Amino acid sequence: MSTTTATKPNLRRSVSNTLKGSAGNLVEWYDVYVYSVFATYFESQFFDENDENSTVYVWAIFAITFLMRPLGSWFFGRFADRYGRRLALTISVSVMAACSMLIALTPTAETIGMGAVVILVFARLVQGFATGGEYGTSATYMSEAAISGRRGFLSSFHYVTLVGGHVLAQLTLLIMVIALPHDAIAQWGWRVAFLIGGVGALAVLILRRTMDETLETSAIAASKAGKAKQTGSMRELFVNQWKPLLLCFLVTAGGTIAFYTYSVTGPSIVKKAFSDGDVVTGTVLNLIALVILMLLQPLGGWLSDIVGRKTLLVFFGIGGVSYTWFFLTALPQQQNPVVAFSILVGGFIILTGYTSINAVVKAELFPTHIRALGLGFGYAMANSVFGGTAPLLYQAAGEAGQVPTFIWYVIGVIAVSLFVYVFFLKNKGQNWLDDETAMNQVVTDGAREADAQREEKDAVRV
Repeated sequence: MSTTTATKPNLRRSVSNTLKGSAGNLVEWYDVYVYSVFATYFESQFFDENDENSTVYVWAIFAITFLMRPLGSWFFGRFADRYGRRLALTISVSVMAACSMLIALTPTAETIGMGAVVILVFARLVQGFATGGEYGTSATYMSEAAISGRRGFLSSFHYVTLVGGHVLAQLTLLIMVIALPHDAIAQWGWRVAFLIGGVGALAVLILRRTMDETLETSAIAASKAGKAKQTGSMRELFVNQWKPLLLCFLVTAGGTIAFYTYSVTGPSIVKKAFSDGDVVTGTVLNLIALVILMLLQPLGGWLSDIVGRKTLLVFFGIGGVSYTWFFLTALPQQQNPVVAFSILVGGFIILTGYTSINAVVKAELFPTHIRALGLGFGYAMANSVFGGTAPLLYQAAGEAGQVPTFIWYVIGVIAVSLFVYVFFLKNKGQNWLDDETAMNQVVTDGAREADAQREEKDAVRV
């Protein structure tokens, strides 16, 4: 590993830290997805149900929270690189939980007018800030905590719990749909869903305090003493690490737009397709499909340890370019639950080629002193531009009769990432997580070779 802990890394401790890190990730992403899952129920509590644009407003709030992710990734990434991954993760989940509690207790628009929308937007913006920090820091932590040779498998649990948060949100909805009438969920059931996320964070705080720290004690001490100015520095990131930062952004772009199109917009399409009949049917289909997506993640991570990360990413890229048109044109037309389920799961299988390994792929791009910031910021920028806006753009395209335009947009972004996977990534080989010292030597040798070539060119000109 590129960083060391007080205890020598081994499989047992690696698994233990992975599980502890995953638990926090699970709760935090539940808080993210409970909004999208229950949006149709609390929409009328914040907006006039007679306003034909109310659904667009709800998804616009979902989208604008992504504007805060780059800021959150900067703050928490810098903090994690300087003062440790564990403390940064503990703070981020606390912020997330507090905002979920705030949303759960917010009065409706009928009571305080536009103040309700203002509180909702504020809470979601702060949650976006916390999520921006959670992704980069947790991806860094779980990649560093995993031992070499099993890093793809163990780090895949980052997305097991990310998808698991969506599964828990869907399960919560299913229980309510079965037990409560629609009006009860719209009046107060959605509040219970947000409260669950806030309460769940209390247990996570205890777990995260018992995790091993993957950043060296000496590195933390140097940062506290002001002796590590390059650590977690935006200047260091943009001046000396701009190539891996650009790669991180482009690797993420196609993956994140596919993720939100397939796993957020897809289930919304299914739920809407069966809303006129048995509401339970659409909810159950989404839940089972998301469980399958969750269980596919370790399989993808395990395969990447054998065949290489690039192989899986290329599989995703080709599949995404080929399947997206069918996915978004066939799924809305389905009334047969089996066919709808099959289309959804087909997209999730393709998506696994990206989701199962994207955390470790990005972590391998950066050295320790800039890893949490570089990974988090590169992801957050791509996620804000392409990921969080996807459900909103689909909704707007649907109302404007321009769904084909949206589909080509998604395909185009995935195609750009596919080009990067094929021509700019290695399938296997030396990386920053495996051997920090050796990689530093490679960088140094490369710099020396470049200097020598420049000197030779100057001599020829003379």
